[in-house]
Amino acid sequence: MTGSLTVKRGKYYAVINLTENGKRKQKWICSGLSERGNKRKADQFLRDTLAEYERMEGIIKTDMLFSDYIRVWLEHIARKVDTVTMQGYQVLADGHILPYFDNAKIALADLDYRDIQRYIDTKHTSGRLDGKGGLSPRSLKLHKNIINQTLNLALQNKLILANPCQFVVLPQTVRYESTFYNDKQLKALFAALYNDPLLPLVKITALYGLRRSELLGLQWDSIDFEAKTMTIRHTVSKVTEVVAKDKTKNASSRRTFPLTPEALEIFQYAKCQEQQNRLAFGREYQDNPYVFKWPDGHTYSPDYISERFSNLLKKHNLPHIRFHELRHSCASMLLAMGWNLKDIQEWLGHSDIKMTANLYSHLDVTRKNNIAESLAKRFGV
Repeated sequence: MTGSLTVKRGKYYAVINLTENGKRKQKWICSGLSERGNKRKADQFLRDTLAEYERMEGIIKTDMLFSDYIRVWLEHIARKVDTVTMQGYQVLADGHILPYFDNAKIALADLDYRDIQRYIDTKHTSGRLDGKGGLSPRSLKLHKNIINQTLNLALQNKLILANPCQFVVLPQTVRYESTFYNDKQLKALFAALYNDPLLPLVKITALYGLRRSELLGLQWDSIDFEAKTMTIRHTVSKVTEVVAKDKTKNASSRRTFPLTPEALEIFQYAKCQEQQNRLAFGREYQDNPYVFKWPDGHTYSPDYISERFSNLLKKHNLPHIRFHELRHSCASMLLAMGWNLKDIQEWLGHSDIKMTANLYSHLDVTRKNNIAESLAKRFGV
């Protein structure tokens, strides 16, 4: 592509030679630069303008709606991610992003950062599907991720010149302060659930700080009765459908624990119960390798575990925590006993110690007390 500088009414213009529909034409673009003393800046303006038009020549013209291209991206990404991740993408797209941009009818080529910012701001103030306010910054980060990945694909396929998502600002994240039980509250919980079928699951979760998916994914090949160890190697998760996987969330999540005497007893009892249930149910027994399940062998739903746990807390007038916060309870007790963040990272299976620090460093009271005492001694207090 060629062009030249021309002065008209005392201003520099870039004159670009274009070809459209087989015909040559010229496009005049005012630089806004005065003729006097701006020759070098005008030359740079011409070079930048030529470069921009050369990029635009490679863009494929399309009138596709942005919402329709999100659907293209969903089909594309489904080949690259696991089922649980894909379910999460689909839920956010179907529940929020697609309805909004279907209604907005913005073409992919016309979308700019203001359109995306308007979406984020709207969802932040009134985005909940139950009509009770807006979405959290953490949720909106997931929305932005889908939009950003969609636009990156469009950029890769030369459907747009640039990704406007990079200029979008998310609301400030408010640090989530998780709730958890201390050792006395856990003992009260265990006492309240005495003889309840959920008690073994609660104890193993609190003792080892397991994720719900790891707990329900425990299979008999995870339990070594001779070595007295438990290895996390399977998971059971759910977003819209239950998905069982023979892999963990990340490499750090695959970890081996020593079995305490009580944990060993729990698993031995579960094995004995399984053998008795096989005989009792006969052909109706649903054979599978999972440790924790209903008497007839069929597996627990992840949702059932969370709902049952919540109902039991209400029934026994215990403080409300989520089932996942048994994991936080484990971490808080480890900190209180003096274990450092690296120990806790490995126990919980975090991939990065930064995650452990972000979640629990503010609870590290013992270490801070030691620092305070050291400073007091230094100052002679």
